[in-house]
Amino acid sequence: MLHCLELKGNFFQGNLIIGKTEPNTKVLIDTKKIKVSKEGFFVFGLSKDRKNDLTIEVVKNNISKKIVKKIYKKKYRVQKINGLPKKQVTPPKEVYERIKNDNKLIGEARAINTDLTFFTDKFDLPLKDSIVTGVYGSQRILNGIPKSPHYGLDFAAKEGTEIKAMLDGTVTLSENNLYYTGGTVNFDHGHGVSTLYMHMKDLYVKKGQKIKQGDVIGTVGKTGRSTGAHLDIRLNWFNVKLDPASVLDLD
Repeated sequence: MLHCLELKGNFFQGNLIIGKTEPNTKVLIDTKKIKVSKEGFFVFGLSKDRKNDLTIEVVKNNISKKIVKKIYKKKYRVQKINGLPKKQVTPPKEVYERIKNDNKLIGEARAINTDLTFFTDKFDLPLKDSIVTGVYGSQRILNGIPKSPHYGLDFAAKEGTEIKAMLDGTVTLSENNLYYTGGTVNFDHGHGVSTLYMHMKDLYVKKGQKIKQGDVIGTVGKTGRSTGAHLDIRLNWFNVKLDPASVLDLD
């Protein structure tokens, strides 16, 4: 008999869900097997536009148990920004190859699947007493042209403000000058969970470095494609872009 299956998180679009089951149990999410730690922890994310129910199957000693969870919709904002320089709306063709290479670097960092279980801990805010100016899922219309949804959380802050690590992790990307995101740092927290910090001015960490929650990792900037000084953070489960607000206490 399977005696234990705990799930932490709300089943809304864009949310991160943490599970706990008995050790040596196989877990499948929508028929896909995912990593389970030796203590029985597992994690997965719900995409921004997911509409269909989700099936969780746990198997131990050839005994299977299935749970079907309804996914609830989020209402996303529409944000209009006008008066931007043309190059900030549509990048020139000569930078397409650079953008492609940047995306490859970020994609490789997000694909890492280690046995770390830092994702089970509570996330802290990267900035204190900062106002949220951009939210996950908002549709941005730049100079009247609809663009991809915003997949992060923006915090307004003065340039040079110290940024702290939200969670323990390992640096998997540290780049000073990516086209869109400028100074960019990515952390691995285990099982495909990662966080991305963007538009930074100063970067104090290097790839491969182990960081503790609360460590100062750099400063707020306005690098890359940015209209002003701010911090944009992202939360990912592999290639699934998640809502950072689902793991942070913004009240």
